[in-house]
Amino acid sequence: MAAGALGALVAALETHRGRDRAVRALCYGCQLAGAALPGPAGLPGGLLAASAQLSACRTALRLFDDLAMLRHSCSYGLGPEVSAAPGRGPGGPCAAALPHVPFPQGEDALVRALSVLCNVANQLYYPCEHLAWAADVGIVRAGSQQWWRRSTALWGCALLLGILRSLRILFQLRRKLSQHKCSTSSPQSQQKLRAQVKAEVLSILMETADLSNAIHWLPPGFLWAGKFPPWLVGLLGTISSLIGIYQASRGANSEDA
Repeated sequence: MAAGALGALVAALETHRGRDRAVRALCYGCQLAGAALPGPAGLPGGLLAASAQLSACRTALRLFDDLAMLRHSCSYGLGPEVSAAPGRGPGGPCAAALPHVPFPQGEDALVRALSVLCNVANQLYYPCEHLAWAADVGIVRAGSQQWWRRSTALWGCALLLGILRSLRILFQLRRKLSQHKCSTSSPQSQQKLRAQVKAEVLSILMETADLSNAIHWLPPGFLWAGKFPPWLVGLLGTISSLIGIYQASRGANSEDA
């Protein structure tokens, strides 16, 4: 059993998305621990420095995510009859890129519209972040802060759209589950619906944590922008990262089954 778990971990770390999830969790974990420990020097300072370097590493690796997001957006289009992951591409700066439980979307225009808008926001996010990064390293002559603000705002919009989409799907699933309880549907069918409800609830929790951080990184004056202590940013990011890893592992187990 231990050998199987080790093999699954190694297989996940050998993929770009799997390694990104691990680096993300480590990044936020270091920030949480570094901010929670007393004293700015020594181990706390080292953990915060490690968190900053891991975050910069993820930013550089996202330079290659545009085409993957574009393929996802083109594949989804305006909404297929059945979609395994509508609106969920490579994601924004802290996205866990979790696989979604298949759910039929062919008859619900609202879910399709939210998914398309989410794809658009994610697609626009990447060039804004790339320009901000290029300005920081001196490749282009532009003010990086405005591009960082735009990329963060687009990421926040994508997260908000994802939350609304999950709430809509959750409402449909619960209504469908109530109908199944009043019918003679099989226990397997009800169990599958409950698994889908759980997946959407976890998605809402994950994206709400990320949205809270996204708002914190916006310019001061908007809601709670700039008011989170470092430990809270690390805590929310760690929670989101662990949920994403759990969802990804559940998706991989379902595919293996």
